[in-house]
Amino acid sequence: MEKRIKEALIEIVGAENFTDKIIDLVTYSYDASESWGRPDCALWATSAEQVSRILTLANRERIPVVPRGAGTGLSGLAVPINGGIVLDLVRMNKILSVCVPDRLAVVQPGVVYADFQAALEPHGFFFPPDPASAKVCTLGGNVATNAGGLRAAKYGTTRDYVLGLEVVLADGDMMRTGARTMKCSSGYDITRLMVGSEGTLGVVTEIIFKISPLPSEVATATATFDRLEDAGNAVTLIMHSGVVPSVLELLDANTVAMFRKYSDLQLPAVEAMVLVETDGYTKEEVNYQLDRVVKVFQKCNAGDVHRAKSKAEAERLWLARKSIGGLVGMVTPNRSSEDVAVPMSRIVDFLRGVEKISKKYDLLILNFGHAGDGNLHPNIMYDRSDPDQVARLEPLLFDLHKLACDLGGTLTGEHGIGITKAKYMTLEHDPVALRVMRSLKKALDPNDILNPGKMALEA
Repeated sequence: MEKRIKEALIEIVGAENFTDKIIDLVTYSYDASESWGRPDCALWATSAEQVSRILTLANRERIPVVPRGAGTGLSGLAVPINGGIVLDLVRMNKILSVCVPDRLAVVQPGVVYADFQAALEPHGFFFPPDPASAKVCTLGGNVATNAGGLRAAKYGTTRDYVLGLEVVLADGDMMRTGARTMKCSSGYDITRLMVGSEGTLGVVTEIIFKISPLPSEVATATATFDRLEDAGNAVTLIMHSGVVPSVLELLDANTVAMFRKYSDLQLPAVEAMVLVETDGYTKEEVNYQLDRVVKVFQKCNAGDVHRAKSKAEAERLWLARKSIGGLVGMVTPNRSSEDVAVPMSRIVDFLRGVEKISKKYDLLILNFGHAGDGNLHPNIMYDRSDPDQVARLEPLLFDLHKLACDLGGTLTGEHGIGITKAKYMTLEHDPVALRVMRSLKKALDPNDILNPGKMALEA
């Protein structure tokens, strides 16, 4: 980086908020994906005005800028593959206001999700999207990827809760979108356009979130199925039963087998395990909902149905689902954690298709995820030190994403496109749709400085 540019950036953020030390640049070279790219420097912005000045300079000098939060993304969207500036927003971490009468909160992008929930809880409210990385991920990253999570089937994803944004555009101009109201039909919905745009259209510096009353009661149960088709039928019938569970998770046979082999959890050898949770404001309400779900399980030939009788027992039922990531990391050298979504009626078709793909390429695939909205997370187990396995991985991933799209699904339900899925965009989006996306990118970022190389937006 030229000395004059380095000095100009230090003048904007201060020496304490600038680094080009190699140890820091290596740290900013990757996120939770397997992608890699070293930046020329990293900055910690502490205000929207600083972000504006940084982008004005970067746009004039044609320097790539990659916005970043906690780096928990699994698609490489925070990786600076073209070098340039990593713009770290974690120091913009203030909860600016919580307004219960208006059911909203205003936050900066660097607020950690778990800290936000902790601040809302005394008010009797919560922020429903719940990504797996909740303890460390930032709300700006949630907005960038339209994060979802376990409760999305009932409560939706981040996009459903963003009422308005403050955004700095590529040329440094600042704008506000949306309103502090539950409804807004004024002009184009730029707010929803920005959510899920992965930092390619602007840098979010303030977020107005809708918040929801916190349910005071939950009820939990698990069911096992000897046939995957019965589990899939149960999911379909539950979602048509008049009950919308707050959580409806599915673990496939390979995932269950992993727990049987590598943990002390006493799980039967089955093709599927389903975990369900209902929530509400009275015990009668949540138990009534769970009663109906259990009847569906029984109708669909469930083997073992177990209802939690206490909070501690519910946590034990949750243990398998919450332990997957750590256990997989212990038993395989490497894994590719994927994220696709299909119509709920096609979950079984997808899982059976994945079985065939796994056999075709001789790589083990574990499937688990959010059956209540069709969002599944195939995890491909492989050894990066084995060139033959690495060579098989790429065509496997192509087939897997093509299968999801052929079933009417999408490349990503909540992780985003980033680098890792960009090559598959034509599987889901037709040429006209891609042209429109690229036109929007060109209009808002004509010099392509904002997170370049992501989402297949190159003209």
